[in-house]
Amino acid sequence: MLNTYKHTGKLTLDSGEHLENVEIAYHTYGKLNSDRSNVVWICHALTANSDVADWWSGMTGKEKCFDPEKHFIVSANILGSCYGTTGPLSEDKNGKKYYRKFPDVTIRDMVKAHILLREHLGIDKIKILTGGSIGSFQALEWAIIEPDIIENLILIAGGAMSTPWTTGLNEAQRMAIRADKTFFDDYDRGGLEGMKAARAMALLSYRNAKAYNKTQPITEEDDYKNLKAITYQQYQGEKLAKRFNAYSYYTITKAFDSHHPGRGRGGLDKALQKIKAKTLIVGIDSDILFPQEDQHLLNKKIPGSELNWISSDFGHDGFLLEFEQLTNIINKFLKS
Repeated sequence: MLNTYKHTGKLTLDSGEHLENVEIAYHTYGKLNSDRSNVVWICHALTANSDVADWWSGMTGKEKCFDPEKHFIVSANILGSCYGTTGPLSEDKNGKKYYRKFPDVTIRDMVKAHILLREHLGIDKIKILTGGSIGSFQALEWAIIEPDIIENLILIAGGAMSTPWTTGLNEAQRMAIRADKTFFDDYDRGGLEGMKAARAMALLSYRNAKAYNKTQPITEEDDYKNLKAITYQQYQGEKLAKRFNAYSYYTITKAFDSHHPGRGRGGLDKALQKIKAKTLIVGIDSDILFPQEDQHLLNKKIPGSELNWISSDFGHDGFLLEFEQLTNIINKFLKS
């Protein structure tokens, strides 16, 4: 069920700016049990939303890994997005949409908003906190901020922090958006052609050469002007443009770049040592966005953490596709 929490007051951002009367869109599935011990909180990735039963249907649902008949499942749309939570298309205090004037937000700011919602829902313990990709960034940050709230932490297809590699990929995408002059016109559909190009760039890092060569093959009969990989890239750009906006895309990729748990905490080691949750790290053996060294670093730095691998030809997107492997890994971890 989709809900909206309207927070009265100010949310102070890492930048020192603040947002007033923040709205947070969220979904819940199942019921909170009598001792409030069955909460599963799922943090979504870049262009996803709070409806995890839709985009993560292989993991969320009756008799699946996260079962609403057993768990009270919560997911909140992140700050800066366009699915109901305050973002660039929201109105400022003067009643005008922010667009490019929306303040910079960080992963920590997103987690601050999650905590506001947690408190509103009366949740004082989270049995399982998880997320993939930028969702794993949120989960990691949350486990540092509130170490006594999180019991089990499951980090999927992510790393300890943004790296020069991921930042470079994100900036290339933002350059594509800035190359679309309509982005500077500040209207709802501004920058969409640039965002289509950005999405096509991003997909290359979400998959890999093996995945593309497998799913978009070339034959001698193909029209070289309309090869499968060409039309696939174009289709994916058009598909995103129908449901997202360039200002949110720009904002969230900058938030991605901001992620460094060690900032202001005496370094990465000290920050990750704050985590008390029983922690599972899941990497994907063919992921080029977050390669294996990223998960090994997490495993080395988080006390008592466990590391496991999904085997997939589909790179980073394996966390959205390899449901059976992921379910088996998580269930084994939770039973251990």
